[in-house]
Amino acid sequence: MNNAILLLHCPDKPGLISELTNFITVNNGNIIYLDQYVDHTEEQFFMRMEWELDKFLIPREKISEYFNTLYAAKHQMQFTIFFREQKPRMALFVSKMSHCFYDIMARYTAGEWDVEIPLIISNHEDLRPAAERFGIPYHVFPLTKDNKHELEPQEMELLKQNNIDFIVLARYMQIISEDMINAYPQRIINIHHSFLPAFIGAKPYHQAYTRGVKLIGATSHYVTTELDAGPIIEQDVVRISHKDTIQDLINKGKDLEKIVLSHAVQKHLEHKILAFKNKTVIFN
Repeated sequence: MNNAILLLHCPDKPGLISELTNFITVNNGNIIYLDQYVDHTEEQFFMRMEWELDKFLIPREKISEYFNTLYAAKHQMQFTIFFREQKPRMALFVSKMSHCFYDIMARYTAGEWDVEIPLIISNHEDLRPAAERFGIPYHVFPLTKDNKHELEPQEMELLKQNNIDFIVLARYMQIISEDMINAYPQRIINIHHSFLPAFIGAKPYHQAYTRGVKLIGATSHYVTTELDAGPIIEQDVVRISHKDTIQDLINKGKDLEKIVLSHAVQKHLEHKILAFKNKTVIFN
């Protein structure tokens, strides 16, 4: 589809929707999607708008410039424009756990996602045979706390060479440095169990079993410099009973993690997420 997508937020004021839709219609654009939300506490206006470019009068390479001059500067708008024809390029980071990796690969090879995966990065060799079966280059950087300052710049150079747009941490068991986070703001997606911070540390499902929990969950969020505290994209839970073993909890947790991470990636690919402060607005 030859469409453009506009994501924006700004201080709320009357007439914004009228002005913004007028920008599209007077330039022969056909709006096919419009969703907006006003946060009355923050007094912020959020909007996602998609329109067809076939008869649009402004050249696509000039749209951002025109929009900034006519509207963004005047209304203090923070905005991004995406084009459907530009397929996002995703880097997958993995360690040893494979459940999220295989779920993503299944969706990717089935054509569910309009995305390219040029490479996989890991700190272990374990998933190399699987990556090779899918025909995706697999790069190992055996990071430790002692060599991270040497190896992570090499990872970042590899990402740059492959024109990576965003990163998915599919149970990647390493802490991302501030440099990489700053290079990909709101473009690194992580998944973890929802026991944090109640069950911090090793074996969270064992801790949950010992406490006799009745719910377990999973959370996907954008990565920030504050560990596991970035803007939340997707969450889900499943009920647990006294009959469930530790292995039952682990298996149910893995299923949740796969689904929650995939839903978060889907929303990101559809450009339906706006991060503001430490929260997200998720458009339908």
